[in-house]
Amino acid sequence: MTTPPVLHWFKSSYSGGSGTECVEVAPVPAGILIRDSKKPQGPHVAVSAEAWGRFMASSLSQCSSHRS
Repeated sequence: MTTPPVLHWFKSSYSGGSGTECVEVAPVPAGILIRDSKKPQGPHVAVSAEAWGRFMASSLSQCSSHRS
């Protein structure tokens, strides 16, 4: 029997003051896991590294266009 890997979850430094108003992400060999910080024991969403990269690129471009 193999032991499941230890997941290292992290969230943005921009999350709310209580730390429960954000999503958390954890890298895994197949991509990225995403969960709600309010329910850390709840379900999570798994996405490929490629999909995560596209999401981040799109998010960053949206953020920069709103700053101009």
